[in-house]
Amino acid sequence: MSATLHGRTLRLHVSDPDVMGWGSVDGGRAGDEVWLDRSFDGGRTWASGSRLGLTSVPTGATGWRTQMYNVDDWANAGVGALRACSKAVDHPEIACTGWARNDRNAWSRSTAAATSLMMLWDRNTGLFETNGWWTGANALTAVVDNARITGMGSYRYAIAGTYDKNVNARDGQFRNEYLDDTGWWGLAWIAAYDLTGDSRYLSTARADADHMRRYWTGTCGGGVQWNTGIAYKNAITNELYIQLNAALHNRIPGDTTYLQRAREGWDWFRGSGMINSGNLVNDGLDDSCANNGQPTWTYNQGVILGALAELHRATGDGAVLDAARRLADASTTSGYLNPGGILREVNEGDDCSSDGASFKGAYVRGLGRLNAALGDRPYSAYLDRQSDAAYANARDSLSMYGPHWAGPLVRPATGHGCQHGALDLFNAAEAS
Repeated sequence: MSATLHGRTLRLHVSDPDVMGWGSVDGGRAGDEVWLDRSFDGGRTWASGSRLGLTSVPTGATGWRTQMYNVDDWANAGVGALRACSKAVDHPEIACTGWARNDRNAWSRSTAAATSLMMLWDRNTGLFETNGWWTGANALTAVVDNARITGMGSYRYAIAGTYDKNVNARDGQFRNEYLDDTGWWGLAWIAAYDLTGDSRYLSTARADADHMRRYWTGTCGGGVQWNTGIAYKNAITNELYIQLNAALHNRIPGDTTYLQRAREGWDWFRGSGMINSGNLVNDGLDDSCANNGQPTWTYNQGVILGALAELHRATGDGAVLDAARRLADASTTSGYLNPGGILREVNEGDDCSSDGASFKGAYVRGLGRLNAALGDRPYSAYLDRQSDAAYANARDSLSMYGPHWAGPLVRPATGHGCQHGALDLFNAAEAS
């Protein structure tokens, strides 16, 4: 990676075997400065790693280089990135290369995206950058899924790190007043249990499902309400409820309780009216218990697919997979959701920190799980198309992804939703 400054050529060099890098400047004069910056949050800040190895071109030379520095700091700050910077002796401007890192833990689209996502994991809080609660559950799920799919175990430390630092937060056991938040965390701990076999993660998932069950009410004939204090019945909460209960049944020998809850949840959901005439799912029900006509957010189209794949595993009921195919066919062929053939969130913005920035990741994760449950893998081509588009149009030099898979590349200053969404996409495509 290189840059130019007043006729000088500045380069960043990275050695994959050594997991180290250095900077150099050529075509300059004595007194020109060169150094490295090192960032542990994907190039967003580098205050603690600025001007590493600052050195100057010696008298009689036209080029010079810094010492070598580690890219990562596993014991403290975590996953790093480097850039080289230089200042000409006779000019005030500074030039820097782009950010880059070695190829360790980045040998494929998904592992590179996972490594960049882990640049945003905060070792102090056990959450991802901006400390989003439910989005953090999705980001952790994407990292865990990647470890399972690729066999790369480098970031397994985030599982216990997240759990230990947050298990007593809010209402404990990753429960809070938003029942959909609780469902997301329950599924994250199902994924963690599948990878590690640690029973405490399964116990927490059970606590989360039981917490959600307390808010199954008779309003609109059933269903879990969105918030402990708000009677609104919406799609995402109940999709998560179905998937979490079915997943628990599939992992608890002899269970009947969670299976019954999952079946009851699906029976209520499919008759609730939230699935519209085009087989897309609207946000929820109005005060008259009718479809409220609110947007068909992508995540509402995807989570139900993962839920039905899990429910089919539990029951063997072919009608469940038939229903899932109808829903998946509708969302993958919708021009509204896929303008030009590439998935785009409803009202998609340029940020990565809003709730909506995480929605597409949840969609492709659910679609990928359904696809894996179907012998003919009918959605592999769709997932590959999305993966190719995002990789070509939404990626920077660190494999950090912006919100628009069809482009243009926008790299917001904060937020991890876009990054976990891209990782979810590559996980699903590679698993297919």
